[in-house]
Amino acid sequence: MSETKSNGEITTHASLCRFCHAGCPISVDMQDGKPVKVTGNKESPTYFGFCCSRGQALPEQIHHPERLYHSQKRMPDGSYQDIPIEVAMDEIAEKVQSVIGKHGPRSLAMYIGTYSAPYPGAGLSAGAWGALNGTPMIFSSATIDQPGKEIAAALFGHWLAGPQLLDGSDVSLLIGNNPLISISGGGVPCQNPARRLTDALDNGLKLIVIDPRETETAKRAHIHLQPRPGEDAVILAAMIHVILAEDLIDHDFVSENIQGLEALRAEVDAYTPEVASARADVPAEKIIAAARMFASAKRGIAAGATGFNMSGRSSLNEYLLNCLNGLCGRFIKEGEPVPNPGVLLPRATPKAQAEPPKPAVNPDVKLRVRDLCAMGSGMPTAALADEILLEGDDRVRMLFSCGGNPVAAIPDQDRIVEALDKLDLFVQIDIKMSSSAKQADYVIAPKISLEVPTMSYLVESIETYNALWGLCEPFGMYAPKLMDPPEGSDLIEEWEFFYGLAQRMGLDLFVFQLPSGTATAREDGGFISLDMENKPTSDEFLELLTTGSRVPLSEVKKHPNGKLYPEDICAAPKDTDCTARLEVGNEDMMAELRAMKDAVIVAHREGEAYPYLMISRRMAHVYNSAGRDLPSLIRKGGSYNPAYMHPQDLAELGLSDGDSVEVASPHGAIPSFVAPDETLRRGLVSMAHAFGDSPKGNPNVRAQGSNTGALASVEDDYDKFSGIPRMSALPVSVRPIPS
Repeated sequence: MSETKSNGEITTHASLCRFCHAGCPISVDMQDGKPVKVTGNKESPTYFGFCCSRGQALPEQIHHPERLYHSQKRMPDGSYQDIPIEVAMDEIAEKVQSVIGKHGPRSLAMYIGTYSAPYPGAGLSAGAWGALNGTPMIFSSATIDQPGKEIAAALFGHWLAGPQLLDGSDVSLLIGNNPLISISGGGVPCQNPARRLTDALDNGLKLIVIDPRETETAKRAHIHLQPRPGEDAVILAAMIHVILAEDLIDHDFVSENIQGLEALRAEVDAYTPEVASARADVPAEKIIAAARMFASAKRGIAAGATGFNMSGRSSLNEYLLNCLNGLCGRFIKEGEPVPNPGVLLPRATPKAQAEPPKPAVNPDVKLRVRDLCAMGSGMPTAALADEILLEGDDRVRMLFSCGGNPVAAIPDQDRIVEALDKLDLFVQIDIKMSSSAKQADYVIAPKISLEVPTMSYLVESIETYNALWGLCEPFGMYAPKLMDPPEGSDLIEEWEFFYGLAQRMGLDLFVFQLPSGTATAREDGGFISLDMENKPTSDEFLELLTTGSRVPLSEVKKHPNGKLYPEDICAAPKDTDCTARLEVGNEDMMAELRAMKDAVIVAHREGEAYPYLMISRRMAHVYNSAGRDLPSLIRKGGSYNPAYMHPQDLAELGLSDGDSVEVASPHGAIPSFVAPDETLRRGLVSMAHAFGDSPKGNPNVRAQGSNTGALASVEDDYDKFSGIPRMSALPVSVRPIPS
């Protein structure tokens, strides 16, 4: 579409949205070298011309009045001054070498946040640079919102042909996710989930949703279980109980590929639908109906997302989902085609067999708190603050944050704020002085969005994290940069920053492709070393990143609006000597099931100090901590995160829409404003995460919202594998306060 039409000085160009990880194709109207309007690209062969309000706000993000056009250095008096990026890299590289020389590589930590995802090389280069410095202390947002996925996948095993996906399914079970708002399916990109879901429902898909709120997605469900929060594992155990009791399993798949069935059967025996009904406060008949609907379909998938992981028992929740999918044979079978043969990823090599389970953690790389260890998705981020605050020569003394906002995102906010103050060096890559940037020693100002080229690599590569309910079609697209940064600015891409540090430190930076533990197997992409003498261009860097792709990037570039690249690659038969099986009776998970029988019900009990339960929610106009300060998005949803409650609960408290309240947990308290939401069940408070500013000073709650992370303690009710504390289904109180 590049310059396919003109209207005076306005030209329209095809590009890819970089506001979130969905990677939607967009049409950008440019005038005088600047974007003036963004809409969905109707000429794209997929996504159906979709672009959400966040994507449409890209021009506001690029021209944000608080955007940094020069990197910043904190001065001794706490103020910040512009610093040339080359000078900043000189100083930072020297500091890193000095601290590592004195205290060892473990003194360096990396935090790779959600906003690195839309920029293909950002997280990869940050992780590679950290690894080259010898540090194991690499943390990411993946271990905050959905840490159970990697753990469960390791304990369950990997089906080398990958899971069945939404397209072609007869049933789908969604828990704690709202793809019509998060613009994803099961926590991963899906090409226009609203249209895909609507089409699937029109074609006979049966939808089951488990969520304590009647979300936009739940309203379309054939069965909606609206449980007491925190009891998802109980419901799943009861559904498995029904499937086993009524012999609804896929006998062929189970007999050939599943082990541990009797151990699982013994543990779920106590979780009858009646027991789950009493625990979760949903009708036993609906639990039975949901189990029968899911198991009786020919094809389908069950997937959970953020709310499912934040409400406690994250690893067990995801493991039981895998067990449910395994018992019902929800995986691609011999002779069936894989949904994505690979476009910018290597060619798929699916095989209808299991890869055996592996340890969920690496005990050789231990943290010093709560017996936590490294995981497949990195270090447990909930322990990052402690690794900084604890005494000892090997504590973390330097932190680099790429694409993240630790102050807004990491639970137990006061603890992470205290920790950041104790660092010898804190480097934040940020487009503005965010709550985290305000504590940094250096704030690196990056190029963003239309100022850099990109490609659809993200939508495919995120399968390395989770494949369920994800990519729908093999779509490939390249988008050139459409504009230069403003004249006089001094901006850098994230990969260029870590390349520059590596050059100064004599390190050979590389890029790589991680194999997936949940999707179809692929050819090895390998490690690609960068030329450290002759810096590659941004386009050359993208070429390196796609080395070994099934479709060369040069071919993808020929189609400005993107193109579908189908190829019938079908699952090969199981090797004759293969004995590997998927594990549904993992000892640690069975122990958690036993312990859950006697666990105290997290409930709304009248008369207690904390009679409500706070749950997380998504808001359509923001993406975690991004977007809540853009004018067009503020008009759609406001700049703060209200404490939503059922109208009857508000009436009992004598509260009206917009009244000021304090929401308190046993760990902390935050100010907020209430709003009615009749889609909630009684006894709940529903708030979006990642809002608010640093607790230092006097934050403007009406302008910035409140941070629900201040209500959670990393030492309470945490997952023994990931360290993630309960961040949703938190007991809270609500009391009126003067405006």
